[in-house]
Amino acid sequence: MSQYQRILIKFSGEALADAKDTISPNTLDKITNIIQSALKQKVEVAIVVGGGNIFRGATLLNAGINRVTGDHMGMLATVINALALANTCKHANIDTLVMSGFPIGGGVCVPTNHNQAKQALSKGRVVIFSAGTGNPCFTTDTAAVLRGIEIGADIIFKATKVDGVYTHDPIKNPKAKRYQTLSFNEAIEKNLKIMDTAAFAMCREHNLKICVFSMLDNTQTLSNILKGAPLGTIISNQTNTMEG
Repeated sequence: MSQYQRILIKFSGEALADAKDTISPNTLDKITNIIQSALKQKVEVAIVVGGGNIFRGATLLNAGINRVTGDHMGMLATVINALALANTCKHANIDTLVMSGFPIGGGVCVPTNHNQAKQALSKGRVVIFSAGTGNPCFTTDTAAVLRGIEIGADIIFKATKVDGVYTHDPIKNPKAKRYQTLSFNEAIEKNLKIMDTAAFAMCREHNLKICVFSMLDNTQTLSNILKGAPLGTIISNQTNTMEG
């Protein structure tokens, strides 16, 4: 049985892509399997998805596009990803509700409403939040923390391509050690690039833990963490420990 009742998982937009496709069907299937592994433990699951596989506001800014316009384009990209994930979930018989940080008509998705989201989660639906916070100049990491606070999530899971947070880049330095736990203060002081400083600060203030885990190892990694396995890196208000 899971140690958590309600979780929020953050998937980056880049995680949805592969060498061939901007949105990879194989990756969508893998994410769906990860979601199913949590649902099987009676865990309520919310998702925040990025849009970097389609548009990144910072990249567009370098191309000369206005920052606010670029961020709006990036937020719309997250809606595209959310709809793709919801459709894949539907084929796997997972009931979803897609919410947007700003109004989108035509029955595409509903505006973000934390009360409606909590009601849907309590009924076993997976809520997929898109369009970030609905405002420019905020990252989807910050949006994930905000939505996690709003729905009363027990923990935020950040799905990445590595199995946790390391002292150094494990690809460049094979002697790098993985943190089993890490404090928000340390993450901010060390300028770790797992999440932005605003996201860490909000989690610290609301005592909301983050778990960084790999979505590449296998689709049962999240399930095993929910059961208490010491995988990934837990970031909280506690001091750090390292894997030996």
